[in-house]
Amino acid sequence: MLHHASFTGLIKTILIILLVWYGMKILTRLFAPALMRYVAKKAEAKFGQQFGQQFQQKQKQNQQQPSQKEGETVIGKVPESNTSNKNVGEYVDYEEID
Repeated sequence: MLHHASFTGLIKTILIILLVWYGMKILTRLFAPALMRYVAKKAEAKFGQQFGQQFQQKQKQNQQQPSQKEGETVIGKVPESNTSNKNVGEYVDYEEID
């Protein structure tokens, strides 16, 4: 036996979909600002924590280094020796022809 959809069933379905749609829009408008504040506070706390860790690392580095006089230049690390490869090829002199 086949059941056919009725016109009233179609109207009820459309009304339920519209009701849910507008209900979601209203709830989003109500709760979006609170949700955004929550997300912003979490991000601020995370960035603050990362900044605090970097600040503490800098303080530890500064405490480990000996005190320096103002204007004194100090090289923290010795640069690696740059050994150039002498076998890079042959130099060819050329002239431009107009």
